[in-house]
Amino acid sequence: MVNKEVVLTYEGLQKLEQELENLKTVKRREVAERIKQALSFGDISENSEYDEAKNEQAYIEGRIFQLENMLKNAKVIDEDDIKTDVVGIGSKVTVLDMEFDEEVEYYIVGSTEADPAQFKISNESPVGKALIGQKVGGVVEVSVPDGIIKFKILGINK
Repeated sequence: MVNKEVVLTYEGLQKLEQELENLKTVKRREVAERIKQALSFGDISENSEYDEAKNEQAYIEGRIFQLENMLKNAKVIDEDDIKTDVVGIGSKVTVLDMEFDEEVEYYIVGSTEADPAQFKISNESPVGKALIGQKVGGVVEVSVPDGIIKFKILGINK
């Protein structure tokens, strides 16, 4: 497994740490109890409760491993390092969608934190890549599955 640098905001780091803590303390205990209970039913060869609990245990352990690896390779973006003259990770960018004449604010985050429904877009996404390094007043064209979108950058904030 290649250890790829994971770019996170402080908020993203906290979410991953909370998820890891919950998996290690609460979820591990819950699934261990379910396995113990399923074993008390006797023959495990035809025990679906046991199989489900063991599958969940494998998922939890895999996720714990994944989170620990991500946190070990995390690079946290310091809010003081976020510039407001050029778009970077951690920037909140207000853009004008030139086709629909609508203003949209995107928060540029690392791929781990991306949540398009919350307008948190990855620096690796087509829109994120196009916006990185741009300045206020700049116009970017982004190739997306539906064609090309044009954005004019109206503002950059922390």
